This record gives sequence, structure tokens and C-alpha cells, in this order.
Amino acid sequence: MDLIVSIPMVDLVEQYRRLQTDIDAAVSRVLASGWYLLGEETRAFEAEFAAYGGAQYGVAVASGTDALALALRAVGVGPGDEVITVSHTAVATVVAVEQTGARPVLVDIDPVTFTMQPDLLVGAISARTRAIVPVHLYGHPAELDPILALARQHQLAVIEDCAQAHGARYRGQPVGSFGDAAAFSFYPTKNLGAAGDGGMVVTNQPDVAERLRLLRQYGWVKRYISQVRGINSRLDEMQAAILRVKLRYLDQWNERRRELAAVYTTLLPQPHLALPQVVGNVGHAYHLYVVRVKEREALLMYLRERGVGAQVHYPMPVHLQPAYADLGLGSGSLLETERAAAEVLSLPLYPEMSEEAVTHVVEAIRRFFA
Repeated sequence: MDLIVSIPMVDLVEQYRRLQTDIDAAVSRVLASGWYLLGEETRAFEAEFAAYGGAQYGVAVASGTDALALALRAVGVGPGDEVITVSHTAVATVVAVEQTGARPVLVDIDPVTFTMQPDLLVGAISARTRAIVPVHLYGHPAELDPILALARQHQLAVIEDCAQAHGARYRGQPVGSFGDAAAFSFYPTKNLGAAGDGGMVVTNQPDVAERLRLLRQYGWVKRYISQVRGINSRLDEMQAAILRVKLRYLDQWNERRRELAAVYTTLLPQPHLALPQVVGNVGHAYHLYVVRVKEREALLMYLRERGVGAQVHYPMPVHLQPAYADLGLGSGSLLETERAAAEVLSLPLYPEMSEEAVTHVVEAIRRFFA
């Protein structure tokens, strides 16, 4: 009889327990200050996170979705424009594009890295194309060199979607420091997660940073005076203070993720699974450890019955979801994306996870295929 051991996809309680003294002190500091929005904690976190990612400016906002939408608006994307991105991503990527009034144009992915295929971009560019959004999915950087070269050739903006790639690197440089701007999410389960929603845009362009600060708070230059049409999207001081504590551990956590990923890769039965690969001169952040398996649904049920909290990221491509039928991309239009959606399975991976827990997951998978 199989041993049932509860192994969650992520353990935020254990992460808090290990940092409780520092996090509680940070929260108390904010509560005692009486200043809860756009104060010293937010300004300090903006500077610290931008510096961590090799950028000059950071503008904190209320969510990763807002970060991407506002980054696109800050570089001039608006109604009538087109933005090229991928369909195998969190739907938030496409939601953000549509929030600007632009139309998302979706291209296929590389079957190994699950990121945008650069050679498909030329055929997707039209007279209305204004920007490209490569998604560094699961923590593996997209192939940025050809994307950036093509964007320069066609005078297009590049906004990196780094929601799953905190600390990832491309050719030794942090992702998020290559394009015109980059959007990060601090959703609680991210490599750097808040105790709620949060996001940030980083950029090396002062005019983009200035416009972002206007857009996130009603377009105010002076209080109550809107220079442009903005929205309300502010990271609160408590989240900023918590994130400042956690940022100190991000490199350590990412290294632990890589160590655990290596254990998985060494022990998993490769004839039955296609394992994650690191392609090119990149540093994988391993936000998720994603395998491909033909028997995905049966294996997922088997693991869950044995206490293993595996998940699917993502079971249905955006272009096949009912809400996006008007994009005009039916089944068979993005073959690699659709194949991936039918086969991907995310195994538990988080810095607080033990190697014994990884071994338990592996043994459960081995028994399934025995």
C-alpha cells in the first residue's frame, strides 16, 4: 500500500514561519507609521528591487496584471494597436494587453522552453503592431536576442513579462533589464511573493518611469489634478515592507529551487516523462518544475490521491478559451501550444521543500508507471 504524505505545491505557511520575526517587525513598523500607501517602504522597495534586477527605475503597482498593462500604456500602446505575445501563458498576459485597448496577436511556442518562437514574429507583424511581449514562462527566459533585434528593426517596444522569472538571467544579465520595460508579479506563490497582490514595472528609461508614476495614480501630477487618464494601482506599504524582507532571500531561494530541480531531473523516469531543459546561456529561476507526460490526467489524479499537490499550468491555451473565441484562432492554429497544454504537469517545488519530499514525489511517479 502506498504511503500517503501531504506534499503541497507550495508551502507559504512554512515560509512565513521561517521569516516570522522579521516579517512581523516590518508589518508593525508600517502600522506604527500611520502611512499606508506610497510611502517610504514603497520607495525603498522600488529602488531595491530595480537595483536587484539591473534596472534604474522601479514603479510599484497593485498587481502583475496592472504592471503589464501600465507598462504597455507607458510606451504608447493604446486602442487600435496590436501586441504580439503567446497563448501558452497565464491569461493575465492577454488581459493586460486588452486593458490597453490593443488587440493581442498570439504566436506559437518552442516545445522545449515553452517560450515564444522568435522566427514566427515576422509573420505576425502588421502595420498596427506596436509591441512584443515575450513571457519568461516557468522561470526559463525567452530567447531575447532575436526578439530584440526584430523589434529594433521594426521600431517596436518590447515589454518583458517576468511574472514567473524573478532572478532568472539571460546571457548573465537579469531578465527584465533588456526591453523597454518589464512587468513583475508578487502574487503570493511567486519566487518573490507578497502576502496578497502586488506588482512592479522596472525600466531604464526615465520617461517611461515618469509616465508610469502618473498612470498608477489617476494621472496626478499634483494631488487631484489629472494630467493624463490613469487608474488606481498602488502597492500598499505593508506589502512593500514584507517584500523588502523577502528580497534578501531571493537568490538563496532560487538556488534551492535549482538544487531541488536537479534532484528531480536525476531521479525521474525519463522514458515516461519529458523533463525541463535549460536552453542557451540562461539562468533558470525554476518558478515551476514542469514535465510533459502523455498520461497527464491519469498521473495527476494518481498523485493527488497520494497527497502530492501537482497542478497544471496551463490546461487550456488562451486562444481556445471561450472568452477569447473572437481572436479567430481555432483548434490546430498553434500546434505546439496546444500539445503543451495537453501534456504539461507541474510538480511541487518550493525553497522550503525537503529532498525527502522530492524523493517521495518521484517514487509515486515511478509506481504509477510500474
